Amino acid sequence: MLRLSKKADYALIAMKHLALRGDGSSSSAREIASLYDIPIELLAKILQRLVRRGLLASQQGTRGGYQLAREPLLISVADVIQAVDGPVMVTACSSTEDGNCEQFAKCNVRDPLWRVRERILSALGECTIAELAAEPPAPPQPVEHLITLNANI
Repeated sequence: MLRLSKKADYALIAMKHLALRGDGSSSSAREIASLYDIPIELLAKILQRLVRRGLLASQQGTRGGYQLAREPLLISVADVIQAVDGPVMVTACSSTEDGNCEQFAKCNVRDPLWRVRERILSALGECTIAELAAEPPAPPQPVEHLITLNANI
């Protein structure tokens, strides 16, 4: 199953929050963490990673905080995920072309899975933080509805 890590989820939540500010003002890690019930220590590490990758800018001081380093339209979901989690991989051997896998010589799905990985990266690269910020918030789902959805999967 392909799944985003919690760190990637939190990073995207923070990026959307900052994109929604729109006025270029900053938000502190504490403010974002409390709004979305994210552990502050983890969010602070995630935000620093995004700063190091050039996706966020940070300012210290009483009026400091984080803001997007560039327009939300110029930041892709792939940029954020890879900044936090590293390269997107579909299989354990997705990141090696050197044949370190014992199945490398006989693997008949390696190349098709590489194409799947490239399609996933392409889709994530086309989706921007601006698109995430344009999505209206989803209405809360009743617990019974979620149980029914899970039972059908």
